[in-house]
Amino acid sequence: MSVMRRIFISGKVHNVGYRAWAIRRAHDLGIAGWVRNLKDGRVEILAVGDEEAVTELTEECRVGSEFARVDTVIAEVAEERMPKGFTKRFTA
Repeated sequence: MSVMRRIFISGKVHNVGYRAWAIRRAHDLGIAGWVRNLKDGRVEILAVGDEEAVTELTEECRVGSEFARVDTVIAEVAEERMPKGFTKRFTA
């Protein structure tokens, strides 16, 4: 079953390769969506795909890229237009 989740990651997640890591993991897991930095220092991910794959990505976000330090991960159900592929978006 397909699910859509918005994931917010806080900690040291800017300028540490977190978005590039998220794109690689999403592609590996067959997840559509996007990732972007937020001006408040968090990273936001919209993940759409098989429930098991989205749950796996959500759990892996607790570690993230090699140089990241993750403090919190919050995932919530999202409802928006279905994205194609997985992309990096501009900071919001």
